[in-house]
Amino acid sequence: MAAPSKSNRKLLSILILSSVAMFGFGFALVPLYDVLCDALGINGKPQGTASRYEAVVIDKDRTVNIEFISQIQPGMAWEFTPNVNRLKVHPGELVRTHFVAKNLSTVDTVGQAIPSVSPGQGAAYFNKTECFCFNQQPLGALANAELPLIFYVDPDLPESINTLTLSYTLYDITAKQVSAVEQGAAK
Repeated sequence: MAAPSKSNRKLLSILILSSVAMFGFGFALVPLYDVLCDALGINGKPQGTASRYEAVVIDKDRTVNIEFISQIQPGMAWEFTPNVNRLKVHPGELVRTHFVAKNLSTVDTVGQAIPSVSPGQGAAYFNKTECFCFNQQPLGALANAELPLIFYVDPDLPESINTLTLSYTLYDITAKQVSAVEQGAAK
């Protein structure tokens, strides 16, 4: 068999280099995405743990609109809606509301809600003291549940922000739960 020609070696080198560059770019996408979202003020990531509410002076002169949006992973057999779609709150005021979930399937399932706040700059001022998103939500076949949400808007919210939108996407994590239980039993 004849040795590869110079043009074939050059093509092979380019292909290998391109593959390595694409692999590296794939790893860089997550931090690039975070930087881009921060710069554009989109896809606000609220804290993942409960905030502690300490009584503050409630700003009765200011009202902030809070909008609630819910969505479900495609193919998930649940209904998931906010109890109310919109609230008017005063910064510093502790607010209680809930979302309603219903399992439409005939099998027990487990859901996990992932929150997002927009505009992204407002995420740091939206504080949840209790949220169903902190835990997994098991729901029996054809069962329903009220999922509590208790929050307050920090009085330091910039004056330019008059509306905060809290969006939850609910994912079916039943298969992950079953897999974790099976792995634990195997040990």
